[in-house]
Amino acid sequence: MLEEPDVKPANGETAFSRKIGAQEARKLKARRKAVQGIWFGVGMIGLIGWSVVVPTLLGTALGIWIDKHYPGTHSWTLTLLIIGLCIGCLNAWLWVAKEDKEIREEQEEKDE
Repeated sequence: MLEEPDVKPANGETAFSRKIGAQEARKLKARRKAVQGIWFGVGMIGLIGWSVVVPTLLGTALGIWIDKHYPGTHSWTLTLLIIGLCIGCLNAWLWVAKEDKEIREEQEEKDE
C-alpha cells in the first residue's frame, strides 16, 4: 500500500481520520460501481448484435430499393449488404475496444 506523504493536519484532522476518510471514499465508489450480473452481459451481447444487424439491414433495404428503381448489370442489394455488414462489424469492434480500454484503466486504478 502506498504511504501518504506527511501533510500537516488541517482543522484538527489526524492521520487516522484521513485514512478512514480514504477508506470510506473507496467504499462509496465501489457501491456506485456495483458488480453487474448475467443480464448485463446478455444485454451487452444484444447491443453488439444490433450494432452489426442495423447497418446490414439498412444496406440491404437501400440495395433492394436501388435494384427495383434503377435495374443494372450488378446487384446493389448484395453490394450494400456486404458494405453494411463491414460497417456494422467495424462499429462493434470499435465499441468493444473502447469498453476494453475503460476496463483496463479501471483495473490499473484499483491496482495503484
